[in-house]
Amino acid sequence: MDEKAPNYHREFIKSPLHATLGLLTVGLGFMTGALFPLIIGGTLYALGWIHLPDSQMFRGWLDKRLQSARREEEHRKLTEFVRRRDTLIASLSPSLRERYNRLSEVCRDIESAGVENPLATHGNPTDPRLRKLDELMWTFLRLLGIEESLARFLETERRDNLPSLIPEAESEIARLAAEIETLKKQTPPPPLDAKHRYLASRKERFEVLRKRQQRIEQAHSNLALIVSEQERLDQQIKLIRADAVATKNAEALTARIDATVEHLDQTNKWLSEFDEFKDLVGDMPPTEQRVGYEPSKPPHLVQVDQKPRAREMARQK
Repeated sequence: MDEKAPNYHREFIKSPLHATLGLLTVGLGFMTGALFPLIIGGTLYALGWIHLPDSQMFRGWLDKRLQSARREEEHRKLTEFVRRRDTLIASLSPSLRERYNRLSEVCRDIESAGVENPLATHGNPTDPRLRKLDELMWTFLRLLGIEESLARFLETERRDNLPSLIPEAESEIARLAAEIETLKKQTPPPPLDAKHRYLASRKERFEVLRKRQQRIEQAHSNLALIVSEQERLDQQIKLIRADAVATKNAEALTARIDATVEHLDQTNKWLSEFDEFKDLVGDMPPTEQRVGYEPSKPPHLVQVDQKPRAREMARQK
């Protein structure tokens, strides 16, 4: 990635070299209390200001300093990303965490398929194709995180039994409206302000229930798509493993990985539209380093049912 060249004169002003130049020239001239040394100091300062920012010494010092600052910033971003990834893995339910770890095993198989495998880590651990495995697994992890959130939301809403509350609320509104119309026909009609306020309140409640129902329906649709994307990605990574084991053609394997990553563009674009899951849909930090896909300290896994409730709920819709 091309980087904008620094403004060496602007950086020179902020550098300790500029302060040193000013102290040794103009500063010493002032300290003498004489005009001639002050003129000489000012002249030397001007010459230093003109020539030092373009000198190889200053440019080399500045480039090393900026490079060090970039490395520190990259390290900070990587550390934050790994912390966020580990937190997400640890927060998954046992069944989802187990699915993530099973696919991690597939990626380890790809990396250690053999010495002749063009992706063997002991052959070239910095191969950029290996980083694409990290990207695939990060997308898979985000899908799992969103699935868990959606499944938890649907389970919470299921307890309120909205399908029965909505028709009951609709019937109550119709009954109250009919009651008010009947009271209006009485002579003289009784005060109806309280009845009207109560009816308005029940109508607002009904609208809230309908909005909740719409959110539930949308969550079911999203969950079905999330599960489908997981299954597609799972099979694509396993296809990469099959190629890694069966072929020794580096170009063919690279093409397979590139095609798989390209297919993620639409998925990642779609994920970015989930405003309610912004903590789960961030991209990996831009770096050539590998971030891996396994937690720093893998959480303890327990034996789980191979058909988690969330998947069944997605398919029932």
